[in-house]
Amino acid sequence: MHELAPEEHYRRLARVYLGSPTNEYYRPRIEISEGAAHLEIDVREDLYHAATAVHGSHYFKCLDDSAFFAVNSLVRDVFVLTATFTVHLMRPISSGTLVAEGRVVNASKRMFWAESVLRSSEGRQLARGNGTFMRSQIPLDERIGYRE
Repeated sequence: MHELAPEEHYRRLARVYLGSPTNEYYRPRIEISEGAAHLEIDVREDLYHAATAVHGSHYFKCLDDSAFFAVNSLVRDVFVLTATFTVHLMRPISSGTLVAEGRVVNASKRMFWAESVLRSSEGRQLARGNGTFMRSQIPLDERIGYRE
């Protein structure tokens, strides 16, 4: 089988992510590179909790997704799974863009550790997260949207 160039692997992973049904709602933007992922989601009022700021569940999504795809950038044959993820919420946001930067901090044959920082579009730190990820048995193929 022909080995994909790293950039093609990253583009295919981005297609998997952007094609997932939940992201029809979020309308994110993602860039994936070797051991890293950059994610952006525009703040909208329908992401707010009752106190008119973005709900923490959306912080989790940005942090986990960016760390997850940083890890999957290193895994070429299967989808990875989040095993654990810890979130530290620091400050609210009500406008602008959520910007998450995920990166792999350690990798072994079966387990990966990654962290992510969530900032506003102005660069203010909103939250941090870290987690462990493991290889699944779900192949990276067209059934999950992994294609040209």
